[in-house]
Amino acid sequence: MLVHIPSALHSYTHGTRAVDVAGATLDELLRRLDNMYPGIRFRIVDEQDRIRRHIKLFVNEQVEESLSAPLRKGDHVHIVCALSGG
Repeated sequence: MLVHIPSALHSYTHGTRAVDVAGATLDELLRRLDNMYPGIRFRIVDEQDRIRRHIKLFVNEQVEESLSAPLRKGDHVHIVCALSGG
């Protein structure tokens, strides 16, 4: 699967914008991504293994809210961080 990394997380990926990572589920994919780029999963998933409120995960342009969501070869996963300000 091709995982698109938002600019807010480029410090973990050393500027890499997209990376090819395999996984049968979103959880497996994020764990493998964390093996490649330590610490990135914690920015996406909280201590209760839930996707953080300010993060959206899209699989082929469809929002997925469960880490157990199945993935297929060729899927595109987009990690999107909410913007905030005041």
